[in-house]
Amino acid sequence: MGEAKRIPVGGIEVEFEESGSGDPPFVLVHGFTGSRDDFVDVLPALAAERRTLLPDNRGHGGTSNPGTPEGYTLEQLSDDLAGFLRAQGIGRCHLLGHSLGGMIALRFVLQHPDTVGSLVLMDTSPHAIGLMPREVLDAGARIAREHGMGALAAGMRANPPWERSPAAKRTADRMGQERFWSRIEAKLLAMDPEAFASLAAVLADQEPVTDRLAEIGCPTLVLVGEEDLPFLEPSRLMASAIPNARLHVVPNAAHSPQFENEPDWLHAITTHLRGAD
Repeated sequence: MGEAKRIPVGGIEVEFEESGSGDPPFVLVHGFTGSRDDFVDVLPALAAERRTLLPDNRGHGGTSNPGTPEGYTLEQLSDDLAGFLRAQGIGRCHLLGHSLGGMIALRFVLQHPDTVGSLVLMDTSPHAIGLMPREVLDAGARIAREHGMGALAAGMRANPPWERSPAAKRTADRMGQERFWSRIEAKLLAMDPEAFASLAAVLADQEPVTDRLAEIGCPTLVLVGEEDLPFLEPSRLMASAIPNARLHVVPNAAHSPQFENEPDWLHAITTHLRGAD
């Protein structure tokens, strides 16, 4: 990752990266177990278009790790985003949310509609998705709390979940297994164990916002990898329910299309942003 900046937001410090110039800026919110590293490879291309900011969510990356379950809610993460934008003097932005970040972005745009000039909902859902059995999530939470994120990372490396995704496997082969894994391991080791445990439960138990999608009035791009099977139907649902939305399915990609098919992802994003301007 590049040079990080830190800024106080409420009771935490948010670490972020930014590049480029021009308003309104583009703000990208990463997903569960991620960090701004999920977008640093595409930051130069995005920054050539406009000012681009990559914040780390609380409990992730370089942002504060409070260490307690309080605050690890979608509502608090949305409030953190609002505080971050205020601290940066940003009154209006284009907003992208990936996976958990998309769930944050949905709640943010519903609460702060005038702040969002356009929205990108990437491989996300307006409701809970059963990505894995609850007992598996609970077991991961126990490992994180009792033995730390290093133990969890070791378990994931021994049984890599991305091996079940052809697109992720192709990306690992292209990057090289060591670089691919080291990035994932670094993000896991930076996480607050309580963030992993609490947000895993939030993902499984969240209240849906499906019945409020029609309230979103800004231009919206719903973007999903064609191999990201759990998120295809939620993406179609959002694209049909949000009045000014367009669906783009990224070929040869799964849950992280910015890695798995970067050219198509960048074309879809830049086309959306130029149209929204």
